[in-house]
Amino acid sequence: MTGLAGLRRALHGHPEVGLDLPRTQRAILDALDGLGLEITTGRGLSSVTAVLRGGRPGPVVLLRSDMDGLPVTEATGLPYASVNGAMHACGHDLHMAGLVGAARILAGERDDLPGTVVFMFQPGEEGFAGGKLMIEEGVLDAAGERPVAAYAVHVDCVTPAGHVVTRPGPIMSSANALRVRVTGTGGHAALPQDSVDPVPVAAEIILAIQSFTARRIPVSDPAVISVTRLSSDSPASNVLATTVSLEANVRALSRQTLALIRTELPKLVTAIGAAHGCTVATEFVESYPVTVNDPAETARVLALLDERYGDRVVRLPFPGMASEDFAYVLDEVPGTLIFLGVQPEDGTSGPMHSDRAVFDDSRLDEHAALLATLARRRLSWARSAIMNSGG
Repeated sequence: MTGLAGLRRALHGHPEVGLDLPRTQRAILDALDGLGLEITTGRGLSSVTAVLRGGRPGPVVLLRSDMDGLPVTEATGLPYASVNGAMHACGHDLHMAGLVGAARILAGERDDLPGTVVFMFQPGEEGFAGGKLMIEEGVLDAAGERPVAAYAVHVDCVTPAGHVVTRPGPIMSSANALRVRVTGTGGHAALPQDSVDPVPVAAEIILAIQSFTARRIPVSDPAVISVTRLSSDSPASNVLATTVSLEANVRALSRQTLALIRTELPKLVTAIGAAHGCTVATEFVESYPVTVNDPAETARVLALLDERYGDRVVRLPFPGMASEDFAYVLDEVPGTLIFLGVQPEDGTSGPMHSDRAVFDDSRLDEHAALLATLARRRLSWARSAIMNSGG
């Protein structure tokens, strides 16, 4: 396990954004070298897939880490802080080091391992759907058969160190966007009565979007809709705009609520525009689905967590409204996403995704051991189930 913090800090100092992460990919390949893994890299993205075949027959389990940073200029003042204008402000550097550590542990137990483990190192989690692309390139079939379970551990810099957090069922929301283009006629700012000005119409649409969830979405199945972008094509302060463009970020916890928003919200904004003589074009852009922890897998995971962590296990009462593209894997394979607290002892970290986010990497051995134990226990459970059934 020696060197995981060093690996993490080297990755932290040189983050890359998006799907093309050549330096990060090279660091992961070097860290896995010599473990006897079957390694492939992505065709359309800088992914790494590593397969460890155990010495005894059994099923396949997948462990996943994301790899990309964020376009955030770091302000932590750490001696190993990034200086390239990007930042591992979501802890993906710890995820990579933790998964490398798990690979090292399990490779050392290869002869006794009853099955196969796939290690999935995924670029493009931060809005680029890298998980979906890796699935399309075959990561779920890398071992020759589909995994029976998939697990990921995500660090959290504002949860007390050593606490683990999860829940069965939905744990994180979907993330989508509604793009709206409102078109009027343009004209002179001094003579608005002679034109159809799309700006006040867009303002009315924004208010309608923000109030939509309060009147159309049940509180038992919540959604969050936030207008995040707004612009017009007016070239000068005395020129009325011809068009106004806006975008709303849409988050929901069920397919039913998402379908309602997708159908009814465009109707609403189009009708508002028509009432004022504007034309409205809408585009609904699908992104990450709801992250759903399989109830049966998560029951087994919680039993393991209770055994290892005791009263440091937190069962979330409600899902969070952030999103995670491990959702694409969990749509295909039953599994569980777990959060591991890595808040610094002095509690000085800023929030996740901020330029002041600080993660305690002294928990990396624990992180790696948790991932390895999840895989080992799941393989052993599956083998026992087969033997007990007489298979």
